Amino acid sequence: MPELPEVETIRRQLAPKLIDAAIVDAGAHWSAKFTPALDAVGTEIVSARRRGKYLLFDLDPGADGGPPRELVVHLGMTGRLAVHEPGSALALDDLGTEPHLRAWWRLDDDRVLTFHDIRRFGRIHVVDSGDYRDIPTLHALGPEPWDPDFNGKHLAAFVKRSDRHLKTILLAQRAVAGVGNIYADEALWDARINPATRRLSRQRADELVVAIRRALESGLVHGGTTLRDYVDSDGAQGGNQHELACYGRGGEPCLRCGEELRTRVIDARTTTWCPVCQAR
Repeated sequence: MPELPEVETIRRQLAPKLIDAAIVDAGAHWSAKFTPALDAVGTEIVSARRRGKYLLFDLDPGADGGPPRELVVHLGMTGRLAVHEPGSALALDDLGTEPHLRAWWRLDDDRVLTFHDIRRFGRIHVVDSGDYRDIPTLHALGPEPWDPDFNGKHLAAFVKRSDRHLKTILLAQRAVAGVGNIYADEALWDARINPATRRLSRQRADELVVAIRRALESGLVHGGTTLRDYVDSDGAQGGNQHELACYGRGGEPCLRCGEELRTRVIDARTTTWCPVCQAR
């Protein structure tokens, strides 16, 4: 699943292409996960933001009036947003002829924004600005990794209130938004913290906050991590997979101590760690 660096990379690419564009037409796959795309017709895109793993496009209702709205897109496992120039060969009139096309929006200059999703785990919503009550995971998101509210005190207190494994807490999106399996493994390895621990001192929490930010910054600098499906909005793969020190390297030597990295499943998520550097 695309995590914060992948979603932010896409946001940065799409923002200059979409801001000030008006949506004049739309189409969607029949699934209720995608049909809300139609509700954006008649609005103008005024900004492109990210919250956790969600893309948020602020919409001005224009002359028709009404409250400001947001087009909210979650990419799921394989979702991809892309902008196509006028005259592209997309078969928009029949969604069934364009493989994996789940929604599209025609802009006022005849460009088309498309959402392809092979596995159909993505979701599209159009909501009144800031009203995420019908999107529980977005409504309950924790602070962004670079938010001052995300600090060692916050993280240590969050872990203390929970009886779950530390990695599971990170993936739940309530302690911090946007961290997924890849960057959790990388940050925990960097901070030398065992992913299965259920305790975290304030000092170790401070160190983990720094490590989380460092792991995410690497992903941003390298345009995301491509292991299987991820490509950015221009169709290019990320490069951070070549920078990974821990994730996906089970059975290989630890880059820090040389011990063989181990892999196990923690709360249904495959996890890699070093038994020496990250001993409990």
